[in-house]
Amino acid sequence: MTMISEARFEITTRLATSADQVWAAALTPEGINHELGPWLRMTMPKAIAPGMTIEDAPLGETIGRSWILLARVIPVDYDDLTLVERGPGLRFLERSQLASARSWEHEREIVAVSDEKCEITDRVRFEPRAPLRIIGGAAIAARIIARLFGHRHQRLIERYGAAG
Repeated sequence: MTMISEARFEITTRLATSADQVWAAALTPEGINHELGPWLRMTMPKAIAPGMTIEDAPLGETIGRSWILLARVIPVDYDDLTLVERGPGLRFLERSQLASARSWEHEREIVAVSDEKCEITDRVRFEPRAPLRIIGGAAIAARIIARLFGHRHQRLIERYGAAG
């Protein structure tokens, strides 16, 4: 039996708005949930008080558990959120454990292309937990996660417009 233990992918989208504007929204619970919506929602750990953003989170410490909710109410996964890097520039790196993944790494980077255009890149790497590591399990999970991030980028395009 072949075991595929790790999956990774990257998605980049060019948006018709400033990097600073996209960065400011992407760091808030409202911005995260806009990207996931309308079918998913992510709760924030109790340690993240109202008004806080990822920029306020401590580095290298587990901040707490965030639940991913289908139809905005049914728990389907959780993320023990740990932010390990911020910067350089408009960038963060999260390394966590999920119910579905022994390890999860999400890097987001936003780069100004001009004053009114930017590129947003999400890089994801994860190792599914044992039940998903059967033949094709990681590949199937990677397709699902890639579609989710494709949806997130489509929601960003709807909000800010695509830049050619």
